[in-house]
Amino acid sequence: MQIRKKYTGEAEVFTEALNDILFILLMFFLIVSTLANPNVIKLSQPKSNGDSKAKQNVVISIDANKQYFIGTTPVPLDSIQFALQPILDKEKTEIPTVVINADKSVEIDAVVNVMKISKNLGAKTVLSVEKE
Repeated sequence: MQIRKKYTGEAEVFTEALNDILFILLMFFLIVSTLANPNVIKLSQPKSNGDSKAKQNVVISIDANKQYFIGTTPVPLDSIQFALQPILDKEKTEIPTVVINADKSVEIDAVVNVMKISKNLGAKTVLSVEKE
């Protein structure tokens, strides 16, 4: 006499909702990564009351040790023009914009040098400051 029924099916893992969860996580991380600030060079900027926004085509940073960065790549002052030229040529805007992030302890000569270089390349310069 056989009382127990034999179950011939195999164990299965329910994975239909897994695709939805992974898609939502992927979208979340893509959105969060676009909100991250690409300027990771720590600078203490001068303060200003003005509020002018410019489209940031190229960001040049100058830290307290007078080290120059295009984006996050360190570049010596002598080769800023050669490194900046191909970046500005790729821009599709009529007049490209160079945003200068300078530490407030940097002498104005360093900022003016970068402004001259970008003017020679036909770009508009904007000095980035912190809002008071």
